[in-house]
Amino acid sequence: MSKINSRHVFTSESVSEGHPDKVSDQVSDAILDACLAQDPDSRVACETLTTTDLIVLSGEITTRAKVNWEEVARAAVAKIGYTSDDIGFSASSCKVLVALHPQSPDISQGVTEGMGAFVEQGAGDQGMMFGYASSETPELMPAPILYAHRIVERLAELRHNDPEAYGFLRPDSKSQVSFLYEDGMPVRLETVVVSHQHTPEMEDEQLRALVKQVVCEVIPEKFLHDDVVYYCNPTGRFVVGGPNGDTGLTGRKIIVDTYGGVGSHGGGAFSGKDPSKVDRSAAYMARYIAKNVVAAGLAAKCEIQVAYAIGIALPLSVNVDTYGTATVAETAIQAVLEKNEIFDLRPAGIIEMLGLKTPGAAGWSYQQTAANGHFGREIFPWEKTDKVDALKAALL
Repeated sequence: MSKINSRHVFTSESVSEGHPDKVSDQVSDAILDACLAQDPDSRVACETLTTTDLIVLSGEITTRAKVNWEEVARAAVAKIGYTSDDIGFSASSCKVLVALHPQSPDISQGVTEGMGAFVEQGAGDQGMMFGYASSETPELMPAPILYAHRIVERLAELRHNDPEAYGFLRPDSKSQVSFLYEDGMPVRLETVVVSHQHTPEMEDEQLRALVKQVVCEVIPEKFLHDDVVYYCNPTGRFVVGGPNGDTGLTGRKIIVDTYGGVGSHGGGAFSGKDPSKVDRSAAYMARYIAKNVVAAGLAAKCEIQVAYAIGIALPLSVNVDTYGTATVAETAIQAVLEKNEIFDLRPAGIIEMLGLKTPGAAGWSYQQTAANGHFGREIFPWEKTDKVDALKAALL
């Protein structure tokens, strides 16, 4: 978010669980969940392609788990709502091609504790990861992406829970939300765009009325006014959609998955990767740190960057950016983080602190992360603010 413009409009988009790329993400993460449920030490890098009447599973999986890959993929698709042959993609009738093989031993020796030259578990790859938090919403998320997620999430709930009333909705949809900001905080909803797949019989006004209803349900009243501009299915028709309308791939919605374009992004995707891959686990830890920094009152906005080398446990660098909002010196926050005491930034430490090998035991799943955003929902352990007191004690 700009530190210079005191008054500007910022826009973020979300895509629904039925968007083809999100279908692929959910299939990949359903496979990860299935592996971890039986073998928490599974190494998973699963990529999924979805298109008309076809699912392709590829990538590297090393696990002791006995998993029926095809069965897991079909169940994930059915849960989304692709259960009818008349929309070109159905869980029961689509073809499933499996092209999975074990992880390279050259990678494994660098990231498995006690193997190769390193006694301690190292990072699964090189790269940099970012986490972000802002005081502009109770969830400490940027408002545009948070409410873009909430719109498609609520529309999906209505479709699932009351098919008799909302049977004209099909699974694929996208939302886009624009907020006016003044002095770094959202003050007014400007524009809402929703494109939603529908039955041929749906009338345009049905969707428009429903979108307005949902916006009033999920966006706080203080942001609403009579001049909000709505665009619903701007092309006029959205019958052909989902993987039948556009091929889906795992990991293609990285901005939707994170902060909607606010802050920085390291470039790595999340879904289908076990937590030894720091693309995923370190991004979760960076969010955890940033959220606790903001919740502790140390800054109104905070971005954390960490960088790793493959096979090396400790991060190469830790950087803190509070966009000029810090109440203590950024260098002091960075020094605390570099001690690796309040937050353990080693891959094994991240996995243990956040319980990333055993999500089922804590009541969440990786498949849940693969739609409606990886951040801003309290069901996930990296959304806790349980380090606030420790940060205050170290810095105030």
